[in-house]
Amino acid sequence: MRFAKAAFLLLACLFALPATAQLIPVPGRPAAPQTTDKENLWLLDLSTGGRVTIWLRPDAAPKTVERIKALTRQHFYDGLSFHRVIPGFMAQGGDPKGDGSGGSTLPDLKAEFNYLPHVRGAVAAARAASDDSANSQFYIMFAPNLKLDKKYTVFGRVLEGMDYVDAIPPGDGDNGQVTGAPVKILHAYIAADNPPAYQPPVAAASVALPPTLPAMPLKRATKK
Repeated sequence: MRFAKAAFLLLACLFALPATAQLIPVPGRPAAPQTTDKENLWLLDLSTGGRVTIWLRPDAAPKTVERIKALTRQHFYDGLSFHRVIPGFMAQGGDPKGDGSGGSTLPDLKAEFNYLPHVRGAVAAARAASDDSANSQFYIMFAPNLKLDKKYTVFGRVLEGMDYVDAIPPGDGDNGQVTGAPVKILHAYIAADNPPAYQPPVAAASVALPPTLPAMPLKRATKK
């Protein structure tokens, strides 16, 4: 019976989480926020055409969630791109340099490796070789990859708008570095701040040139 229950829970975590999921308290762990708690809903308006709603988990990664909220409210993420996109794996963004080497001016974070799995829609903090090097960058999983569990700080999960994440085009080569026009975060919000509705990106207006008049031949003066 225990094995069957464990298998059911594992299968359940591999699929997208419904926006109104019923939470079951786990003894010995801090209570997770409700999926309707606006203070813990991170909204990313993507240039792929819509809004992604991410359920933040301060119960599992409090310092990372605090950082995400702080940077979001500073409008740090507005205009940043997804600079590394690997099909069947993940899309990574949050770097002001756009090449994976940048971060915010705030200090790096201590690792908060936890029990949250790298399932489809999981959102985690990207880092360098050091465990304690996460700063502002994050990635969203396209598919499960449980080998990453407890090696990176998972701090959230996509509730709605995963189709807009799926629409992010892949980068080049095995490393997925994006070299063309990248998908951007138009705006990032915390839902409790009463953000406006999603606004699609404004297409660059083409400048109409004045019409060119045909050259008129000059008439030669005639002697009278």
